[in-house]
Amino acid sequence: MYLKRKIYDRLVQWKDNADHSTLEVNGARQVGKTYLINKFADENFAHKIYVNLFELSGKQFMDCYKQATQWQPGQKRPEHPLHDAFHLYEPDFQDTDDTVIIIDEIQESAEIYNRIREFTRQFRCHFIVTGSYLGRVYEPEFRFSSGDVTKLTIYTLSFEEFLEAYDAEIYEKYMQITGEVQEDSLYDKLKAIYDIYCQVGGYPKVVQTYLESKDIQKAQGELVKIIDTFTNESIRYFTDILDNRVFTQIFLSICRILNREKKGLAEDSISEELQKIVTRDYSSNITKAACNRAISWLYFSGIIGFCAKITELDIMDFKSASRCYFMDLGVANYYLKRTGTDERALSGTLNENYVFINLKKRQDFPPEIAFETPAFATYKGGEIDFVVQSLEGNRRYLVEVKTGKGRAETALKALQSGKADRLLYLKGNTKGGEDGKIITVPIYILERYKF
Repeated sequence: MYLKRKIYDRLVQWKDNADHSTLEVNGARQVGKTYLINKFADENFAHKIYVNLFELSGKQFMDCYKQATQWQPGQKRPEHPLHDAFHLYEPDFQDTDDTVIIIDEIQESAEIYNRIREFTRQFRCHFIVTGSYLGRVYEPEFRFSSGDVTKLTIYTLSFEEFLEAYDAEIYEKYMQITGEVQEDSLYDKLKAIYDIYCQVGGYPKVVQTYLESKDIQKAQGELVKIIDTFTNESIRYFTDILDNRVFTQIFLSICRILNREKKGLAEDSISEELQKIVTRDYSSNITKAACNRAISWLYFSGIIGFCAKITELDIMDFKSASRCYFMDLGVANYYLKRTGTDERALSGTLNENYVFINLKKRQDFPPEIAFETPAFATYKGGEIDFVVQSLEGNRRYLVEVKTGKGRAETALKALQSGKADRLLYLKGNTKGGEDGKIITVPIYILERYKF
């Protein structure tokens, strides 16, 4: 089953761009990078070379690379060793604009990663490099790639992508919603599908399993396999300080922080907070440095994202890593349930996590909203779920995620004090509406809302 991805258009834009930069595609393991990149390559280029540094093709290519770059004193230096390497690997290699070379799992070779810029400068053909564990490239042997590189992040399926695959007819009706109230049945259907999405998440294999079986448990079984694979593969980079039980405990500890009534942490960093919880809940002498390294790994592997804190709605008092969320709702749902979260709290936390993911995507290039990461705020002793600064209209929004009819008193107070231009309520059971500067939107329509 092919799952249509909106990011495909961005790939086409890159190919058509005259600057001919190498494309670096990031994203968590199993988000569909390899499948999507290969599909794009097959549909848009006459010739393709695919190398996976994690697999046998990677070993074979590295053998060719070493042979092509060998040099002994007194010998003539090879003029074009990279070209020679690809000719050895693929005798029919043609260095033309209609050729694309894909190097998958680029983080497995510092030597190849460090030459990314040379790809663009020495070849006519197009290059795409991808990685699932790009936290590795911050290790000393990796030199950060800059210049001649276009970066693109692939996430798990959004709700809109899930909806289109789930029911194309309802998706078409969803895309026609313009702000005017629609028939009740459409909102009911969208809310029901959104609730399923919150449980299934967006990993392509998990989504496919659900769409084929309509069995949430079966889909979650696939999700557990993905989590286990990620954990086991990560451990090989952490054998000196961690085991997979600690990784699992960190996931659970994140859930405990998410479930707290107050978002702001007493500690200076989320690593200190997690270290306390992990050490308390697990008989380990894990250090702050080890905990911080593990958290960074989860971040650069696309598993979690950081949320900033704006103290007293003063953007100059911006603490960039005061909270973290999961980057997939299925993962969030799985671990929240493992911590014993009750249904009402579960729904509220998942909704909040969904909003975070949406805002995070809007900060990717080209950005729609300001700040380097989504942010919540404190004000007059209370807290506001998210603060959004639009780039196009330069308007500030206070965003409150609500499951019932409750009012966000802190946000209302801030709005009345002139600290923001709009207050946006995101709710599960609503048809939406507007009352002056206060806007209410069904949470499952957030992706269509323009700040």
